[in-house]
Amino acid sequence: MLKVLSATTRLSRTALSRSLPSFSTSSSRLAAEDPISRKEAPILDNETVLALPDEVKEKTVHDATIAVSTKVDITPITGVPEEHIKTRRVRIYQPSKNAMQSGTSNTHHWEMEFDTRQRWENPLMGWTSTGDPLSNMKIQFATPDEAIEHCEKNGLVWYLDVPKREKELKPKSYGINFAWNRRTRVSTK
Repeated sequence: MLKVLSATTRLSRTALSRSLPSFSTSSSRLAAEDPISRKEAPILDNETVLALPDEVKEKTVHDATIAVSTKVDITPITGVPEEHIKTRRVRIYQPSKNAMQSGTSNTHHWEMEFDTRQRWENPLMGWTSTGDPLSNMKIQFATPDEAIEHCEKNGLVWYLDVPKREKELKPKSYGINFAWNRRTRVSTK
């Protein structure tokens, strides 16, 4: 038994085993840490693992961009006439539920719309006309904060139209009409 153990130790100390580095699939960063101190395997994002080298390079460039913390007023470069910016108010609201249907699918966003300007009736055809390019424009946002940020960035005067709270409906049952408990000990005779 002793001879077998000494032979195996001699094989493990050959020049070949000392000259080549051991093969490992983990990165050198993970190998530097103590594996016993790690509680779980590193979590790798699927998008990171499956990304092409060009995508990885683009993502690192995108992550290296600098975010400007100050608010920038872009009104001089938008091309919108000054009368549409300075003299108009923007209404930010959450659209109401459609009265014809019971679903609430179009009520989970916020909309921004401009106040209406002068309209007139076209004498030839009787159509309603306007010279305002922004009168029919509605923009949707996920939150009112995004809409407010958009208005401030574009130099628009805004107001927030907060929806009324819906009252909670108490569940009702037809059987309550015939209940006989302490509250309803009134005889029907």
